[in-house]
Amino acid sequence: MTEEPAWAMQLALRIEKAAPPSHLAICEAAAMAVVRLLTDPRSAPGGEWHDAVAAWESRRIRKVARRARGARWEALAALPGVLADHDGALARAFVPGPVTEVPPEISKLQVGGTDLPRDDEPKPPPEPPYALVTVDPGVAMTTGKIAAQCGHAAQLLLRARGEWPGLRVRVVEADDWGRSVAEADVAVRDGGFTEVAPGTMTAVARLIF
Repeated sequence: MTEEPAWAMQLALRIEKAAPPSHLAICEAAAMAVVRLLTDPRSAPGGEWHDAVAAWESRRIRKVARRARGARWEALAALPGVLADHDGALARAFVPGPVTEVPPEISKLQVGGTDLPRDDEPKPPPEPPYALVTVDPGVAMTTGKIAAQCGHAAQLLLRARGEWPGLRVRVVEADDWGRSVAEADVAVRDGGFTEVAPGTMTAVARLIF
């Protein structure tokens, strides 16, 4: 029997050499892009994206974050997906599909080169409601990997709790990982395709009212 190819949602992070976004802002933008695609009317039953989204969610919800800049970023606008513009960071989430059928505009983007300095200044949280995604700082991951984990966390929270107004996400690193896990509504355990071992708990999330 021929095994079906894995499916993934592709994420594109705009990381320009001259003016890269901040680490946390791009992670938040990626998570917001994921939720916006999932709550887009085109992903609802009867919508043009619904079958692909449903087929992907019936499998492991794999995401692949890639770096895009310049003309290659601009070329992505024509592909089916959504854009999140947040705090100086731009991220696109695309309609999921088999990893063997990634459009060339996406497949030629680098998966590597997504790491950014972790020198973000602390910012006040947004007005509730919003999703609080907490990342385990004890797990070594690149910015791109963390962005994908934040997308997973936001997706799991959305499906567990339903839609929330504004689709806002705040990403922080845990001061007390044990307490963050205990307070969480959902937890992400990585599939182990890249960077971390299978089953590693990388992020948790809860809805702040």
